[in-house]
Formats: sequence, structure tokens, C-alpha cells
Amino acid sequence: MSTEPSPPAPPATGKKKIKAALVGNPNCGKTTIFNALTGARQHVGNYPGVTVESKIGHFRLSARRSGADQRRDDYRRDDYRRDDQRRDDGCHCDNAPAPALPATALPAGDYEIELIDLPGVYSLSSSSPEEEVAFTELTAAGLDLIINVVNCAALQRNLYLTTQVSELHIPMLIAFNMSDEAEAKGERFDLPALEDALGYPIVKTVGHKGGGLDDLKEKLLTVCANLSRHKTPKLNYGEDVSDAIAKIAAPIAEIHVTKFAHIPPRFFAIKLLEHDATVLKMPEFAPVHQLAAEQIQHLSGAHAIDADTFVADRRYALISGICRQAVTFNEEHRREVSDQIDAVVTNRWLGLPLFLLAIYLVFWVTFTGGAPLMELIEDGFGWLQDFIKAEWTDDSTLRRLLVEGVIGGVGGVLVFLPNIVLMFIALAFLEDSGYMARASFVVDGIMRKFGLHGKSFVPLVLGFGCTVPAIMATRSIESTRDRTATIMILPLMSCGARLPIHLLVIAAFFSARQATMMFVIYLLGVVIALTAAMLMKKTIFRGDNEVYLMELPPYRLPTLRGILIHAGGRAKTYLHRAGTVILAVSILLFFANNYPEKQDFSVDYAAARTALAADDEEAKAEIDHAELSERLAFTVSGRIGKFLEPVFQPLGFDWKISTAMVGALAAKEVLVSQLGILYAAGDADETSESLRASLVKNYSPLQGFCLMVFSLLSIPCVATLAMVRRELNSWGYAALEAVGLLALAYVVTFIVYQGGTLLHIGTKLAGG
Repeated sequence: MSTEPSPPAPPATGKKKIKAALVGNPNCGKTTIFNALTGARQHVGNYPGVTVESKIGHFRLSARRSGADQRRDDYRRDDYRRDDQRRDDGCHCDNAPAPALPATALPAGDYEIELIDLPGVYSLSSSSPEEEVAFTELTAAGLDLIINVVNCAALQRNLYLTTQVSELHIPMLIAFNMSDEAEAKGERFDLPALEDALGYPIVKTVGHKGGGLDDLKEKLLTVCANLSRHKTPKLNYGEDVSDAIAKIAAPIAEIHVTKFAHIPPRFFAIKLLEHDATVLKMPEFAPVHQLAAEQIQHLSGAHAIDADTFVADRRYALISGICRQAVTFNEEHRREVSDQIDAVVTNRWLGLPLFLLAIYLVFWVTFTGGAPLMELIEDGFGWLQDFIKAEWTDDSTLRRLLVEGVIGGVGGVLVFLPNIVLMFIALAFLEDSGYMARASFVVDGIMRKFGLHGKSFVPLVLGFGCTVPAIMATRSIESTRDRTATIMILPLMSCGARLPIHLLVIAAFFSARQATMMFVIYLLGVVIALTAAMLMKKTIFRGDNEVYLMELPPYRLPTLRGILIHAGGRAKTYLHRAGTVILAVSILLFFANNYPEKQDFSVDYAAARTALAADDEEAKAEIDHAELSERLAFTVSGRIGKFLEPVFQPLGFDWKISTAMVGALAAKEVLVSQLGILYAAGDADETSESLRASLVKNYSPLQGFCLMVFSLLSIPCVATLAMVRRELNSWGYAALEAVGLLALAYVVTFIVYQGGTLLHIGTKLAGG
């Protein structure tokens, strides 16, 4: 048995506030368990210095128990007491007894748990931003507990991370998640033997169904009550490796790095043997580098294998030995249902059509299901406008600001909330079911023809929701060239902020084929994005494509709770934008659209109305429109629009649309808000429905389609440009993105409008 310095004293028993970290591989169900434990008591942020999303939640564990519960716990504690001889004979670790849990340890109180959902990682090798974040968080002081979520249907791969985390000697509870899938495959686990071998308590869970969560909480309660009685397992990787670890750990203990005083020197000794980049960069361990290099050379020479993979090979050998003793398989080897489904959805000929059909159904659900709720919101805002006008008879600037600027601007955006929520629900269903991973596999061959690979697919799909987190998701792409190219084309994905524009135009001009037109505009963005990627990969990002390896998680039925959490988070973000950015811009646009006020007109419109016959409503409407146009042209917005109109006129845009596009730089949804304010100026009765009627009256379907095309391809919002700069650490790339997309949008829209005009496609005013 190898020796090592004793670890620092654990925290005192009965600590009421516990800081815990949730650790696991990608696709292990970790986030599902996090949501189930914390519910709504969570918030999302970013780690400083890296663009990796973090989630922190809170929940309370109650230790109030009946006498019957206590007797049951006493009975279950017997499961933790193992025969020492059995452990010595069958265990693959030194000094790794399962925790002994005395009956008196449970306190008569509650525990407040702060749970950190770390990004999914396969190891702590610090080779990616996610792994660096996990390494930093797990080695920081103040962490009381680790909950390691393991996909037991792929046990050996998942336990690799477990062996690394266990070297931290922090109290840990292992959740064998997806146990139903493992059992369906014929796997059976000897949990007592696994607990002996790994040195930590284990509980089986089925996170997506809520199975085992009560057992998880109960065992977690026991672990929290016995933090000071935590054992410190030390996995045995073989005598030669153990000797090398001990030789490196000894001088590390003498260095005594203060910020890592709570971490055993053995952990860093193993990291140096693994040639871990993060630990090698730490100046505190520089005095040990030479010794570590000598031990690596010694092990490599003695065993004639690659030094970089030596420790990893020993870890897998250890895991394999544990699984041979504690995991059994039924003799029946039947084909899984997921394999049968994959034979269809990943089929060479059927895969792509089925994927396109799935996306089309997403759009169909978005429109069909959202229409009734959209009408209710429209009616609600219309009633609110009528109520304010009835109760507030004074036609003051403040009343107009409230009715036209706030309700007309923000309400014109909020009316699309049902469509957006339904779209996010549908996408969350596809993602949580495991289908999106198959879609990545299906399109991998196609994307390679454009210079990308399947790893770029997931960020591109996320771009349909919001470009900012989609850009962050590119961190999983190892190749710098591929990652940069993916980031540069991501704004061409039609994000949720553009969705209100599409919904407005499609409902106005293409109401008979809404899902088809939405599918076309989204597909157009994808085609142009892939074409741009191909050009970039053949020029500025020239290089060979990397091999694409991807894990296909098993199919599972998404939980309603998980879907609602995903959709609710998106809806919350959308509402936050409507209540902050869009509200502020709408107020600014109201004043820009109404001031300065024109006093002298080129025509006496009042006299012109008087001269009309009482029943000549059409002529009166023309005079009203002429007066309104002259008044608006005199305002700040009008002057900006008139200045830009010659530039955008070849695209089919007048000064009103040109003005709205300027405001859309802050947030794309503002374009809808601005049009609503412009067409409501002088007539507060305008609602979203009448805005569509105004568009039909003033523009052709071709102009409406060009508006969608330009909004799809042009400069993204300021937040996206800021994220491009942050991810690529270059203002040059951000500027190139803005200028390039503006030029692309102008050229494509020019071709569409001029071509459609020459061919007389959609040029007739629908309201004419």
C-alpha cells in the first residue's frame, strides 16, 4: 500500500449550509437532476474570463423523521458496513471503506444546499474551457460536497471522471442515473461492491422520470450529517504508479501551497504525472517539474508505452476491474428500441428528409397553436388602449407616450410571445428526446461539404433561439479555424429576435401559407450560412477538417417539467428584453417619431377635408395619410429615414422602413415596435392587427419578403457583436462581421427585389 500525507481535517459535523457541486459527463442527465432538486430557485451566469455558462440553485433538506423512519435508516446503515476481509480481497483501492454512518449522526434540523451545476466534462484534464472551469471550481476552497452524476448505461466511460474527482478527497455521493436504461440493456449492478471499490455511497436514479430522487435526497441528508466522518479513498493504479505518485507528493506537501491546502498533494502529483496543462502552468509546482518528468520517463521506459496516456490507461484498467466484479449482464442480448429508431432517423436516404419534416412541424405548431393566444393578447392590448383613452380624455404628450410608445411599441412585440414560447417548447422536446444529436450525425456529411463538421450543428440550431448563447456553445469545437468560421456564420441563423419580424410580415402577406414561408426564410439563412462557411474555409480559414466523434444518447421521453423550464427561461429572457431594452428604445423612438412638431403644412388639409362630400371616406383617408406623412417627415425619425431612403430605395424600402432598421440595431424586435409607432402616429387606435393591414395597404408581398431577407442577413444586435468580440478576442472580427453582413444583406436583397420586379413576382399591392 502506498502512503501519502494526511489530508486536512474535514468540516465539522452538522454544518447547516452546504456548498455542493454537481459533476458529470455530458448527456448524463445532470441538469435534469439539478432542475429536480432546485426547481425555480436557480440563476444562470457566466464564469469570469471564459464563456461557459454556470447555474447555481438552492434547495433545503429536511432531517425531521419519525421513529419508523429512524428504524428504517438504522437498517439501511447496515448496508454500509462491509467485511474488512472482503474489501481487502476484492477492492481495487487502498483504505477505501464505505462510510460508517452511526445512528446518532443525523441532526434534528434542516440543511440549506447551494448547488453548482458544473458544465458537463469527460475528465479534469483542462483541455477545454469546460474542463478548466470544472477544475477551478472543484479545487477552490469552501466546497463541502460533490454529487457525481453517472450515466450507468455507459458506466466505464463515466467512471473515468469519477476516479479523477475522488482524488480530491472531498465528500461525494454518486448518482447512478439512467438506471432504467442500463437495466433494459440487461445490466445489473452490485452496489455494495461498487461502494466498496469506489469508497463512496451510491444511489440509483432515473432523473428524467423523477425516479430515485427521494432516495437521493435521503442519502444526501445522511452524507451531509456525516461530513466529518468522511473517509478518504485512495485508488490503487498499481505499485509502480503508486510509488511514483508518493515520490512526487512528498515534495509537494513540503511546498505547502496555501490556496490548495485543502487538496491532498496526491491529487497534484497525479496531475503532474498526467502532464496536465493547467497544473504545469502553476508556478507553485515548478520546483517539482523535474522530478515529475523523471518519474514519467521512468514509467514510460519500464512499460514501453506513451507517457501521455499511461495514467489514463491505468485508470481504465482499474475501472475495468471494478466493473468485472460488480457489473453483470443478462444472457439475453436484444436490440434496443433506440437502435431500431436510429436505423430509420439516421438512414442515409431518410435522415435528412425526416429532419426537414421535423423542423417544418416545429413551425406549423408555432403558428397553429399560437394564433388563438396571439389574438387574446392583441385584444387585451387593444382593450387597454381604449380604456386609457376613455379614462384619460386629455390628449397630452404623456397620454400619447403611454398609448402609442409604451403599449403600441412593447405590446407590438409581446403579442408574439405565444409563438416564441411554442417554438422553444418544440425545440426543447427535440433536444431533450435525444433527436438533436441524431440530427447532428445526419447533417455531418452535408456540413463537411461546406467545410464544417457536425460539432458546428448544435450551435447553429441554438442560433434559432438566440445568437449569444449559440456563440458561447462553439467552445466545444476544438479547431480554432472551425470555431471562428462557425461564429462568423451564426448571425445568419434566424434568431428569436427576428421571429417577430417574420411573424408580422408572414401574417400580413402570406397568411395562406405561413408555415411554408417561415420554413423558406429559415432555410434561406441556413443555405447562405453554409455557403459563406464554404467560402471562408477555402480562403481565410483554409485547413483540413477534423475527425468528428459524437456520442448518441439513448432516446427518452422528455419531462414536462424539463421542457417548461427550458421554454420558461427563453420566455423570461424575451420578456426581460421587452421590459428593458425594447421599452427604453420604444420611448426614445416615440419622441423621435413625434418631435419636432410641424406647424406649417404645404396644403391646408382642414380645408381640403371640408370641401369633400360627407360620405367620401376614401378621399378623406388619402388626405389624412398625406398629412400624416408630411408631419412624420418633419420629425427626427423622418429626417433620418429621408436621408437613408435613397440608399435603401433599390431594395424596395421607403423612409419608414429605413428608420425602423436603424432602431433594430439595439434589438431586432424594435423594428416591429418602430413600425407600430410610425403607423400609429396620429391614430392611437392602431393595434397589431391594423398594423398588418397598414403594411398590406402600403407595401407589396415582394417588399414584405425583402424586409424579412434584409432583417435575416443584416447586422445583428449589439449584444451579438459584443459576444463575437469577446469570444474571438478581436474587435477586428466584430467589425468584419458587421460590415460583411450589411454588405451581404444589401446585395442579396437588391437581387431579390430587382429580380422580382423584373419578373413581376409579388409586386402588386395586396391592399390595392
